[in-house]
Amino acid sequence: MKNATITGWGKCMPPAVLTNDDISTFLDTNDEWIVTRTGMKERRISHVPISELAHVASVRALAAAGVDASDVDLIIFGSCTPDEIVPNSASLVQRLLGIEKAAAFDINTACTSGMYALSLASSLIRTGTARTALVIGAEVISNVQDWTDRNVAVLFGDGAAAFVLQETVEEEGVLADKLGCLAESRDILRAHGMGTRYIDGQTILGTVWWNFQGQEIFKKAVLGMCEASAQALEKAGLSTDQIDLVVPHQANLRIIDAVAKRFGVPAEKVFINIHKYGNMSSATTPVALVEAIEEGYVKPGMNILLPAFGAGLTYSAHIIRWGERVEPVGSAEIELPPCEKTGLELVREMMQRPRAGGPFKSINKS
Repeated sequence: MKNATITGWGKCMPPAVLTNDDISTFLDTNDEWIVTRTGMKERRISHVPISELAHVASVRALAAAGVDASDVDLIIFGSCTPDEIVPNSASLVQRLLGIEKAAAFDINTACTSGMYALSLASSLIRTGTARTALVIGAEVISNVQDWTDRNVAVLFGDGAAAFVLQETVEEEGVLADKLGCLAESRDILRAHGMGTRYIDGQTILGTVWWNFQGQEIFKKAVLGMCEASAQALEKAGLSTDQIDLVVPHQANLRIIDAVAKRFGVPAEKVFINIHKYGNMSSATTPVALVEAIEEGYVKPGMNILLPAFGAGLTYSAHIIRWGERVEPVGSAEIELPPCEKTGLELVREMMQRPRAGGPFKSINKS
């Protein structure tokens, strides 16, 4: 029986850093307030479009796999902040990579987009539709951020990660997954201003405001991630103590701790990088897995659990059995264009953009 194993991995983090102290220069907050409530210290702000982040991450993943771009026959781009809706961002990455005829499409399930993409790519390889897939989780949240809202402005950052999946007969890759959505709660985490319903002559493109009900999101996130993880474990025929490493979605350190406590997973088995990057939406779990590999947490034959949740409220859990190789086959000499500005300077420029009626004051937010 065919499976889909991860043979390459790569990430691309924008160089500009936005610290908690930077945010305190334009919002009523401070480092202690943010850290105690979220576990976040800093996040990255992109100076380039999302397609460039995704391209660099993809080239690095292909090099790590030792795979030529021409061998890729499927590209799935997970994101809720694409450069364009039509055509999709996957096709742009395809063109940047010089791939002629691969299938390419985008998927948006908010923060779980990269993980949903992993499920889809694995399934399409198992059915024979594809043999070599490129899975991308990327986000440039800063461009659609409400930088006047402390509840959301402190949480999100930009970044990208990519994986190469290839056909194998070994019992590797996604052993089991569970995808779902708590649709009745979709309004508790919602970014208004993005989509055709706002083409009404009153909302300027780029004017986005958020519904973010933190306490309810916390409850639903823990519930969704735990239930999905339990079902994925059951499908895989594994118990919690057979999981060697947990790489959770990094949305809030309290959520991570609550999920680990409910499952009885010791802290040394949980990979955390939320302090460096915050929540990068669909890039979050993929970037965390890449860093877990790079930092030596991932060992050959490990069983890895990856629970996640996002707006919708979507949720997911994946159990991956890692293959024998944890070192990249090669590396890529590719970098983003230089960034001459700090994260704070980039954000202050975003805050000066024209918005309907000024900064979020005369918009009908119903």
